[in-house]
Amino acid sequence: MIAFAMSTLLTLLVTSSRRVTAFSPSIQRIATSAKSGRTLLETSPLFRPATNTATRRWMATVEAPAKKEDEVAELPTNDNDEDLLKIRHSSAHVMAMAVQQVFPEAQTTIGPWIDNGFYYDFFFPETIDAETGETVESRKLSDSDLKVVKKAMDKIVSKNYPITREEVSREEAKRRIEEIGEPFKLEILDSIKTEPITIYHIGDEWWDLCAGPHMESTGALPKKAIQLQSVAGAYWRGDEKREMLQRIYAIAWKDPKQLKQYKLLLEEAKKRDHRMLGKKLDLFSIQEEAGGGLVFWHPKGSKVRRMIEDFWKDEHVAQGYDVVYSPHIANINLWKTSGHFDFYRQDMFDQMDVDDEQFQIKPMNCPFHCLMYKDELRSYRDLPFRWAELGTVYRYERSGTLHGLMRVRGFTQDDAHIFCLPEQLQDEIVDVLSLTETILSRFGFDKYEIMLSTKPEKAVGSDAIWEEATKALEGALKVKGWDYTLDEGGGAFYGPKIDLKIRDAIGRQWQCSTVQCDFNLPDRFGLEYVSAEGTREQPIMVHRAIFGSIERFFGILIENCSGDFPFWLAPTQLRLLPVTDAVQDYCKDIARQAHKMGIRVEVDRGSERLAKQIRNAEKGRIPIMAVVGMQEMEANTLAVRSRKEGDLGSFAVQDLLAELARCSEEAIEMTTMGEKPVKEEVIEVVTEEVKEE
Repeated sequence: MIAFAMSTLLTLLVTSSRRVTAFSPSIQRIATSAKSGRTLLETSPLFRPATNTATRRWMATVEAPAKKEDEVAELPTNDNDEDLLKIRHSSAHVMAMAVQQVFPEAQTTIGPWIDNGFYYDFFFPETIDAETGETVESRKLSDSDLKVVKKAMDKIVSKNYPITREEVSREEAKRRIEEIGEPFKLEILDSIKTEPITIYHIGDEWWDLCAGPHMESTGALPKKAIQLQSVAGAYWRGDEKREMLQRIYAIAWKDPKQLKQYKLLLEEAKKRDHRMLGKKLDLFSIQEEAGGGLVFWHPKGSKVRRMIEDFWKDEHVAQGYDVVYSPHIANINLWKTSGHFDFYRQDMFDQMDVDDEQFQIKPMNCPFHCLMYKDELRSYRDLPFRWAELGTVYRYERSGTLHGLMRVRGFTQDDAHIFCLPEQLQDEIVDVLSLTETILSRFGFDKYEIMLSTKPEKAVGSDAIWEEATKALEGALKVKGWDYTLDEGGGAFYGPKIDLKIRDAIGRQWQCSTVQCDFNLPDRFGLEYVSAEGTREQPIMVHRAIFGSIERFFGILIENCSGDFPFWLAPTQLRLLPVTDAVQDYCKDIARQAHKMGIRVEVDRGSERLAKQIRNAEKGRIPIMAVVGMQEMEANTLAVRSRKEGDLGSFAVQDLLAELARCSEEAIEMTTMGEKPVKEEVIEVVTEEVKEE
């Protein structure tokens, strides 16, 4: 027995015992019942046996536990449940009223609903002590203050005040705001361009500028499903030169069951946090010494990224795209031509001086593709052009908004631009949607929420071209048979668009893919083609991205699979675990063969006892492990264990490598069972189980 067997309480049979002990999956710890003679596996209600005819090996299948009564299958959203949206909006007003009851000096600003609840921003000015006349510093809200505010909210809810809507003139609204001394509300009033001005009242006690919607009364709010979470700082209007406000975040659901389910999802989300897993699995880092928001891809993360990018490129080439590359900087005049300098400057880094000219590090790829198109006169026969680029761009983000891979300053867009004729647009959009489906489904994302956004009030381009493009987008969605929500007036100023959100393993939605028509850049850059009639016409330009950015998609992917990547993406697909130094050369030879077949393989140093080697592989999310001893070397075999399936038995080396190469190519998990004679089967009780931390 090797060293780890010292932790074994009882060994019932000793043929090849070290391998079988090592392969006992942590969820199927096998022991024998003294009374019945049956294994604990057989007597467990959570497992049912299945036998392999060649090996008669036990395999465990976990049956889903019965659903608890208080579980919610899927939480509603603001988009699909108007009552939930009203609850959150009205709760924000009630919280603001409660804060001003508890702290009369508080000034209100804005309080919108958000994905899981709402927040409200308050300004606390300095005050004068009535007795001493001394200046008192502005209040800093604490957790204990939130408890007091929540009690005040509950009282407001219990009093069941009616929530009513009133329309007033701009002058009357201004008079009322000045009367109660709310300077921030005056700024909000100035930003409202429509009339009449709408006000919502809570009884006769409190009111706020608001467009609605709201519940009919405070008594309709589920106070046991509303919780105040935290306090954070926020600059007024996001301007660092303006007042620092205090933002109270709160969660709100329709009932306590939904609140409980949401808290369970929060706990699960913490376990899946890509920042924690990225460090634990050595995938990437943010080096503050180099600057916030800049991603360092470590070797393991880089392997996953390469697989993502290679698959992306191969699929695009197969669908008729050409992959292009463009510079990282350009003369500032390019960004003035594109309009980015005028309309996007706050999100761009400062310019740099080069030979008495100013250059700009790129925040977008699209102007470069426009220049490439303009490089020569095009014919209608040449269109469409489909140009795809994994282009790294740089955008200024305030340090307080940076968040792991989700919000960074340098990222790689999976950009593509299509230049096409108007009559080609619908077919091109259908192809884009099909390609999006193909690529996202490869990573396990097959549930989408789709939004079609139409012409906003301020837009470029004629009504006719907007109508034609919108019909093309609608037609493409109908061809795909996809349900979608219409966002009237929600399009970009330069064209209508389709946005696609994916749903992850715990039900969260992530904005990733977008398809946008653009009538602006072709006009700004003077893009043309020669029509069949010999006239010069302007092509339609389509912006599209599938991942959005490689960095953000990688973060989503980590959280979706909890760092347990599918086999084809795993940084290390196979780890060989030598039980003695005598088999190290044999392991290295197998590794060389595996590398030639495209399999990502590692050989454990073998300095740890076998149980520790397996535990390290489990913690590292290695999908396939193979124990290698003298017996395996002599027989040219490997004893294989799957992280997800448990013990798979013994394989000839070439058979295993061929199977792994097939699984990687087809993006499937290995479930094939190898040979393992009945006489070698061992049932052991192991005190130190192989398990994840």
